[in-house]
Amino acid sequence: MARVTVEDCIQKVPNRFELVLLAGHRARSIAQGSPLTVDRDNDKNPVVALREIADGTVDKDDLSEDLIHSMQKYVEVDEPEPETVPQIALPANPTKFSDSDDDDVVFDRMSEEDLLRGLEGLPPAESPGSSRSGL
Repeated sequence: MARVTVEDCIQKVPNRFELVLLAGHRARSIAQGSPLTVDRDNDKNPVVALREIADGTVDKDDLSEDLIHSMQKYVEVDEPEPETVPQIALPANPTKFSDSDDDDVVFDRMSEEDLLRGLEGLPPAESPGSSRSGL
């Protein structure tokens, strides 16, 4: 029965590699308790997944999207575009600075999320007591 099911699936998903990925993902989701869309008929999860794909009871695009989301390690978050940051106003005479100019300085603020996102890209720091001479 599985051979006929695979031949039926190739009509729905022409790429055999993609078919294996989709059927494997669907079989794992069935094993985790996802509701079946066809009768089990004493078949194992991979055969049921192939039958669902062949019958078209599961949407190939939805299954593919779900597979992509399950493999993602980092989820992109759609954030609004950053607003235009006003430039710091320079004094009339840039060569001469005084203590009164400190009031005009504008500091950039960084959210905690931006700070953590920036720190993730840095290599791990050594602890103060550790030394590399033992390597």
